[in-house]
Formats: sequence, C-alpha cells, structure tokens
Amino acid sequence: MTDTDLEQFAEMFHQDIIAGIRDSESELFSEEQFTNLMMEYLADAGEIDDHEICFHQARGIKVNGYSFFNDNEALDLFVSNYTGDNPPVRVTKTDLNLQLKRLRNFFDKAIKREYLSFEESSPAFDLADRIYQLRNKLNLIRLFVLSDGIANIEEVPDDVCGPYLISSHIWDIERLHRLVSSEQKQEPVVIDLISEFNEPLPCLSMPEENSVYSTYLSIMPANMLADLYGKFGPRLLERNVRAYLQMRGNVNKGIRDTIINQSHMFLAYNNGISATADAIDLIEGNNGIPCISKIRDFQIVNGGQTTASIYHTRSKEKKDISGAFIQVKLTVLKNPEDADIIVPKISEYANSQNKINAADFTSNDPFHIAIQKLSRQIWAPAKRGNQRETHWYYERARGQYQDEKARKLTPKQRRVFGEQNPTGQRFTKTDLAKFEQSWDQLPYIVSLGAEKNYRDFIIRYRENGEFTPDAGYFHLLIAKAILFKRTDKIVLSQKYGGYKANNVTYTVALLSKLTEKRIDLEHIWKEQKLSQALDNVITKISGIVQAHITSPPGGKNITEWCKKKDCWDSLLKKNISITDELKNELVDDDILKSRDVRARMEPERNEDENNENSYSEDGSDLLELENSINYQDLIRNLTPQKWLKIIRKANDTGIFSEDQIVLLRRMQKMAGRRIKPKDDQVQQTGKILQSLIDKIQEEDPEYHFT
Repeated sequence: MTDTDLEQFAEMFHQDIIAGIRDSESELFSEEQFTNLMMEYLADAGEIDDHEICFHQARGIKVNGYSFFNDNEALDLFVSNYTGDNPPVRVTKTDLNLQLKRLRNFFDKAIKREYLSFEESSPAFDLADRIYQLRNKLNLIRLFVLSDGIANIEEVPDDVCGPYLISSHIWDIERLHRLVSSEQKQEPVVIDLISEFNEPLPCLSMPEENSVYSTYLSIMPANMLADLYGKFGPRLLERNVRAYLQMRGNVNKGIRDTIINQSHMFLAYNNGISATADAIDLIEGNNGIPCISKIRDFQIVNGGQTTASIYHTRSKEKKDISGAFIQVKLTVLKNPEDADIIVPKISEYANSQNKINAADFTSNDPFHIAIQKLSRQIWAPAKRGNQRETHWYYERARGQYQDEKARKLTPKQRRVFGEQNPTGQRFTKTDLAKFEQSWDQLPYIVSLGAEKNYRDFIIRYRENGEFTPDAGYFHLLIAKAILFKRTDKIVLSQKYGGYKANNVTYTVALLSKLTEKRIDLEHIWKEQKLSQALDNVITKISGIVQAHITSPPGGKNITEWCKKKDCWDSLLKKNISITDELKNELVDDDILKSRDVRARMEPERNEDENNENSYSEDGSDLLELENSINYQDLIRNLTPQKWLKIIRKANDTGIFSEDQIVLLRRMQKMAGRRIKPKDDQVQQTGKILQSLIDKIQEEDPEYHFT
C-alpha cells in the first residue's frame, strides 16, 4: 500500500461524508456521518454485527454508537476521534487513550446507574439504561475507537473487570483502507494455542499431499471452542452461511441437552465442525505426535450452530461443559484465491445438522445482480425544472460506486458520472430491505437493525416465492425509496429529539397500513418526489408515532420497545386517519393488482388462484387433506399460496425435520414454476401431510379440516 493509495481512499471517504451531510439536507455534523460510514464498512466486512448511532458527550464521557450481540451477552461501544483533515494526519497515542477512557467511563456510569442526569428522552439515556438492565447478563465488552487519522497505536491489552472481559480496538483510516483493499475480507483470526490455552492441539494429517489443500483431524475441548467464540464471536463464522439460530430448533436443543446430561457422549453424537485456515504452525508433541500450535484465519464453515450452542450453554446457562469434546476437520488452503470457490462447497457438502434456508443469499444472488443491472440501465425521469435524467445507483457490494467513479479517466468524466449517479440516489442491500420491510408494515423488524432486518427480508423473500426483479418492480422499489428518504428528512426537520430511525420506519409502515398500500407509487416514480398532500400527512402522523414509541408501557426501554410487535399492534389501535386530500390520490384495485411481480412472471397461473379461500391461521380448511388417501393428484394441483400455508402450519407443530420443511418449500417452488414433481417426492410429501393431519387431530380429536 502506497501513501498515494491511502490518500486517494481517504479523499473518497471524506467525499462520502460530505455527500452524506448534503443528501440528508440537515444540520447533522460531520462526526456523526463519519461514525455511521465507518460502522457500515465494519458491518459489511463482518467485524461487527450491527450498529446504532448514539451520540453523547459530557465531561469525561463520550459515546458515538453501539451494538448488542450474542443474545445480549456482548456489547460493542464506539467512540470517534474525527479530525476532518485530508490528507489524514497522525493521531497520538495520548489522544486515542483519552477517547478510550471517555468511552469506558460511559460504560462504568451505565453499570453503576450514574446516568440519571442524562436527558431522559435521549438515546444516550436509553442506551445507558439498557446496559444497566443487562449488567448481570453481559460478559464481553468491546470498545472501539474510530479515527479518520493514522493511529500511533495498534493494540491495547484486554482488561478483566469483575464479570466483564473488556477488549479495546483501534480502527483508523489506514486499517480501514487495508480492510477495503483486501476485498473487504475481515482481518484474519489468528489463534496462538500455546499462549492462549497453554497447550497445542494434537492432530492427524491427511496421508497424501496435493497442491490445493491440506487437511488435519483433531479433537478440541468444548471449553476451548467456547473461549474462542466468546473472544471472536461472529468473526469465527464469516464464511458460515447462517447466523446462530438460537435455542429454537430441535437440533440445537439436542446439542444443549447432550452437553448437560451426557457430556461424555457428545463426541459420539455430534458431527463436529469443519473449519478452514490460511496457514498453521505444526510442532512435535509427546511421542512424536504432530500438534497444531498456531492457526491463521481460522473460520468455521460448518458447525456454527454447534459452536454457538456450546458457548451459550456454558455462558448463559452456567453449565459445566468440561466433559465434552468436538471433532474438528481443519482444511488449510494453499492458494488464497481458491477460498471463494472451495469454502462454499465445503459448507454445502458437509453433513449439516441444520439445513440452510436463506444464508447463501449474498450479493452474488441473481436477485441482487438483477437489481444492479436495472439500476444501471433505467433512467429516472428528470425532476421538474431539471432536464437531466439520472440513475438510482444500486451498490450491490460496498465500494462499487467509488470504484466506478475512480475508474473515470478525466475530471470531466468523473463530474458527469456524479451528475448521472447522484450520491443521494445510491442505495445498498440493507437500504433495500428497509424500504421493502417498512412498506410491508414490519417496522418492529426494521428496528432490530440493518443486518437483522436484511436477514429477515431474505427469509420472507424466499418463503413468499422467489422472483427475478423486472423494470416494473424497480420503479416501485425506487418510489418506496423516495417515500422512505423523504420521510426521513421530514422527521429530522421536526426535531423530535431522538429515535429518528424508529420513527421513520413506523411512519412509513403506518402510511402503508392507513392507505392499504394504495399510495400512488407510480406517480412518485414519474415525479421523483412526493405530493404535498403526502408530505402533510407524514408530518402529522410522525408526531403521533414519536409520542407513541417514546412512551412505552411500564417504563420499558424505548429502543427495545420499538423492536416488539406489541409496539406496532398498539399503534394500530389508535384512532388515526389520513386527509381527504390524500384519499383522493390513492390508486384503485386494478393498479394495486398490477404491482404483483410474481403474477407478472407467472402469466400461466390460473386466474382464480388469487380468489381462492386461504387457510385460516389455526390450520382449518387445510385442503380437506384428511379425505385424500392418494396424494398424487392433490399434491400436483396445490398452488404456491396453499403450500405456504402448509409450510407455516408444519413449522408451527415443531415435529418436522429441516429436511422435511425443505422438501415442502421445494414443492412450493415447483408449483410456482409448474414443474411436475417426481413420484418419490410425491410419496415423501404425502407422508408429511398425513403426519400433519395426525398431529392436529391428536391435539383436537373433534377437529375436522372440512
């Protein structure tokens, strides 16, 4: 990395901050934009799980952001050392330590409940109060100093304070540039087994070498694996295709029960983990047995559920896991460029205990590729008073926008690119999920944070039937983006004093609900702005929303209250109406139906499909399944909507394996694509449906589907 490369990256980063301030049309100061941008990079790279902006500064204390993770057992706190200088200047060790001290003081005040002098309606009070409420559950605290300068310190020793392990992390512009320039792969996890655990791992190597990889088999104590997950958290699972599923599935509960009741049998019952590494150090152990002493870039690609379940059983339930051991298959790739090809295949082919449902939905998924292609091809109509048409630029992967702009050879070409692709019309995968989920009236999911909301969006996309976006879908998506962004600006202008992100998603969701999704999105696309009537209603109901979300029942934490469905349900009970002026702008049933992209992609679907009676939520009207002895014709005639109801009911019973649920989802997709299932699929599905009938009638012998 040359100084010129760093300066160019710093300049682009600085321009992004300026653009963020300009796009928001607000009085937001640069430090907040810097903090948000820095945390977005870290979240994209997997260094942090998620993030929330929360600025507070007083004598001796300061915080700029936070993130709870690992089921609220771990906390990331962020503080910014923003200079605004470009080229970047060196930041002294004294300055960085001062920021760390201020951030640590904030945490200490929260734990000791010395935050009552904070403004009670502020996000900082909310954060401190949440830390206090979780003080007996938290065990890992990570303090981050973010700087746009060049740090003269790279590592700060860990500290143990009572029940808390406190680690400190310095992220300056130079370190961020290294992360981005290495294709945003997170910094490698390096494990020195001897220094951390006082012992290496005995192993057995593969009998024959090859030029692609080496594989080693080992047996790891459960406590060692739990320690590693406790220290590195989600970073260990960067290439694992799922987030931890919590203790919900039967498999994860089985892992927990085996550890608690039969820890000595865990090695026999569990499939173990598959991991990869860039390199390892081998030493000779007792009796000449090879042992692994150090592992570089340790990544668990299969067995994430086992790892997290072990950790939570020990840390959350305080159970002794010393009798449990896990088999480890460690594959060392000799060529780093092979990782993106080989690692997914290891994960795919491994004997997985929990089937993957949606985790492989990455930036390379056809959905994202199609959105990117449309965003480069479709010109948005020129705004009134302006002759220039523009693009809404979809940034499928972090940094695409700046990379494409930087490839323009002359200043004029870069200027033209900027005019055709305004930074205010750039949006990401998590932005897309916010737009869609808010419109779909899921503000409590959006309030979980960008990454968690994105994962939920993925699951819903697949459960409801996948589709390839077309121009019509893209137009509606951008209209929702305009609605969301304009709502954000209106809420900001009202100066409510905090919780803007929650207010915005709840306001958009409420608009969608009150209008039955009849807002004229087509007109918004054509005009590239909202009507005055819509602006006025947003201003009105955002005030109602703010009063609602900041008045949780029983004095609950406001941030947590916004994440609850009860918050949304109770908002809907209020007597809220829209103006007659806006009612006159709403679209009719024909336009509403024309928006269904799935219907456009399946013109051969029977017209009466949308008019069929759907199943009730309790499982009644389940297609008169009990009267079907031979499922052959029935299964082949079920519509995707009916399959979705069956899948939900099957999930609710909790008696079916992930393989069986996957088969039902496959049948749903085949129905949508008019593909004839094979005889063995029909036979297996028939058994599942019969078991579903038996289960429901077991719970209610008098119940009948008809």
